[in-house]
Amino acid sequence: MVSMSSTPAPHTTHDVTNQPPPLAPYDASADPALLEGLRREGAGWAEAGVRALGRRAGSAEAQEWGDLANRHEPVLRTHDRYGHRVDEVDFHPSWHALMDVAVTAGLAGSAWADDRPGAHVARTAGGLVWNHTEAGHGCPVSMTYAAVPALRHQPDLAKVYEPLLTAREYEPGLRLPTEKRGILAGMGMTEKQGGSDVRTNTTSAAPTAEPGVYTLRGHKWFTSAPMCDVFLVLAQAPDGLSCFLVPRVLPDGTRNPFRVQRLKDKLGNRSNASSEPEFDGTLAWLVGPEGQGVKTIIDMVNCTRLDCVMATATLMRKTLVEAGHHVRHRAAFGARLIDQPLMRGVLADLALESEAATTLTLRLAGAADRAVRGDTGERAFRRIATAVGKYWVTKRGPAFTAEALECLGGNGYVEDSGMPRHYREAPLLSIWEGSGNVNALDVLRALTRDTATREAYFAELALARGADARLDAAHARVERLLDGATEARARRVVETMALTLQASLLVRHAPPAVADAFCASRLDGDWGHSFGTLPDSADVTAILDRALPEHL
Repeated sequence: MVSMSSTPAPHTTHDVTNQPPPLAPYDASADPALLEGLRREGAGWAEAGVRALGRRAGSAEAQEWGDLANRHEPVLRTHDRYGHRVDEVDFHPSWHALMDVAVTAGLAGSAWADDRPGAHVARTAGGLVWNHTEAGHGCPVSMTYAAVPALRHQPDLAKVYEPLLTAREYEPGLRLPTEKRGILAGMGMTEKQGGSDVRTNTTSAAPTAEPGVYTLRGHKWFTSAPMCDVFLVLAQAPDGLSCFLVPRVLPDGTRNPFRVQRLKDKLGNRSNASSEPEFDGTLAWLVGPEGQGVKTIIDMVNCTRLDCVMATATLMRKTLVEAGHHVRHRAAFGARLIDQPLMRGVLADLALESEAATTLTLRLAGAADRAVRGDTGERAFRRIATAVGKYWVTKRGPAFTAEALECLGGNGYVEDSGMPRHYREAPLLSIWEGSGNVNALDVLRALTRDTATREAYFAELALARGADARLDAAHARVERLLDGATEARARRVVETMALTLQASLLVRHAPPAVADAFCASRLDGDWGHSFGTLPDSADVTAILDRALPEHL
């Protein structure tokens, strides 16, 4: 006879072992490549602020904000309960918390009001750490930053709106812009029939009796953050495609017709509302001359392209940190994953890609900062290098994120890990502000139309001449490719330009282990077709010790 004990058996099946602890809190700014680039590009004075923002980004609270903002997506309300048209988009409180920190920290337009050299670098570095929270809210933050130089083409409008765009005050809700302490800006360029080919836009702009004021009629295809206060919009005026400022609330306090037809059901970037607004008698103010819309708004596009590079570099760093944390605490086949040679090779390869992206991002930010202060050489370099970086770095994002996700195995495929959200986000950054083909062709056009851009690019490479034979060979290869460049080969040309530029920066500024492994793999061909195929000569330990410090 079997005796029955009154003491229940322990529930050992629910003991959790061999799983990593939560990553948060962590320091999103604990990245040598980031901090060294911040100092090198003239914004060392901002380091304490960037470090504080990085610690806040890695806090459990801020990480939860990012998760909640994506789980509780924005909701469009076209009408109120009485049938009145309202065109409001409701966001979860976590979205507003993220936006408040971003704007207060100076990640929107405030760099334009800061006379200190390096202000734009400091802003970019802030984005590289704060966007560890989530990427969607970076869209209206980026567009607000980018709207300022475009708006300056119309000084009378800039005088009114620039102080509000550059303020460090986040005030959600549609009210008269001039009665708010700070405002946000959006952008409406593309239409359903043309996409990136904005010259095919059919939205019309009819002059009114008041000089500089027009009425718009048309339908935009991708207009993000429809709850922004003002928008820069392209429309066809009598003398051609022109740029206009469209406020949601008019000077008399009434709503400007801005009928949001629907929100886009996107692959990723779910926290951010992207919309299709219709204009019908919508009042708009001309920005710049009639017929010069693309030339006017290109200043905005150059800024948002830089932010696409920055956001991809952030996503790379974020997923690398997540992968590194997992493999430090997970064991398989008798050893921690971090101690297994094959996994170490994968992480080291990812670390190289991440450092190259971060270093290039900060160099582009430095060029932007010096260009707006009047440096013509840096203006030319910025023009070509931003398009090169936008093409290549954003192209690397999806493959990088997929490999980082795989480091977590099945855990990474589960929504709770956060990695699926990052993976869905990655392709976006190569599409927005000109897809791969658009940016590759833009590079060729810039090289053809302005010889100063080619001179500036090669002057940058020349700073590392003689330091590495593989880099010198790549330099010569780029010159040969450019001499015979055609549209059909544009991707090949721009890819080679990007890798050579990244290698040049790493040879000059990164530790020898990083520069050597990058040149051997990316330039000299001692590499496979996936991450984790570095040459035997790569100093994996040195690379990992730099990229994933224990105190992270």
